[in-house]
Amino acid sequence: MSDVGSTRSFTIVPVGDFSLTESALFGFGQRMDAGEAPYDGVMRLAFCLDDYSGQVGVELRQDDTGVEAVVHGSGDLEAIERQVARVLSLDQDSRSFADVGRRDPVIGALQAAAPGLRPPLFYSPYEATVWSVLSARRPGMQMATVRAALSEAHGATFDLAGQRLAALPTPSQLLAVEAFPGIDADRLSRIHGVAQAALDGLLDVERLRALDTETAMAEAQRIKGIGPFYATLIIIRATGRTDALATNEPRLRALVRDLYQLPHDPTEAELETIAAPWRPWRTWTTVLIRAAGPRVLSPSFAPSPPART
Repeated sequence: MSDVGSTRSFTIVPVGDFSLTESALFGFGQRMDAGEAPYDGVMRLAFCLDDYSGQVGVELRQDDTGVEAVVHGSGDLEAIERQVARVLSLDQDSRSFADVGRRDPVIGALQAAAPGLRPPLFYSPYEATVWSVLSARRPGMQMATVRAALSEAHGATFDLAGQRLAALPTPSQLLAVEAFPGIDADRLSRIHGVAQAALDGLLDVERLRALDTETAMAEAQRIKGIGPFYATLIIIRATGRTDALATNEPRLRALVRDLYQLPHDPTEAELETIAAPWRPWRTWTTVLIRAAGPRVLSPSFAPSPPART
């Protein structure tokens, strides 16, 4: 870790394969950023700190030594490093993930199609819950635009390697928003409920990580507007669980049907059976299916070059 002018930096050395490019080009969830510029070798993050004390912007670059992060903004640097590592799934030793592909040739083909892909997570359970309430029953890209505008107006904006990126308002900042274009009064009330739940500690990432998956999902559903589907998103895609199987994702079931050449979408029991060889990486494998499945199924598919490790 070092100070560089008004910025600070640290380097994370991945244990196992990792591709920053795959993380930066990830196409859903947190990475659904309206108007994002083409990838230029820098992954840009802007987020609320886990303790909600403020926001930071982070520039990420990968070379042979690891993933270098340049941090804009204040906050405990070690805590920021832990949060970035969690968001990129770099807090995990992924070397045994390759074994899943050896046990299951379908997954092996997906790993070859997206070498070094690790699940990019939401910045925090708080940000995942805000997104869940904001986007419920609304087009994703439309609400990504609203999220970006809300962040610009009430959050914090950073100049990251020549591009502006805004971080979501902290819970306290969000509670001060009385109205906003594109967010109706009922939805804003529910977002305020998310902010208050965060301040009350309900969405603390370490607290949720310490709970078993079923209990953690029940906790998330205490928040108004969060049902089983979004609880799954919050707990599995924001806390860093590696072996939780999301059985209620229609897109996943459709891709499994096509990849495994099934006559119908798999039932929950059938999906559980298919996923048995994926342990202890069922979360990572389902994300890989979502991200790389369409590539493998495309008639024009060609394997990518090996990942940088």
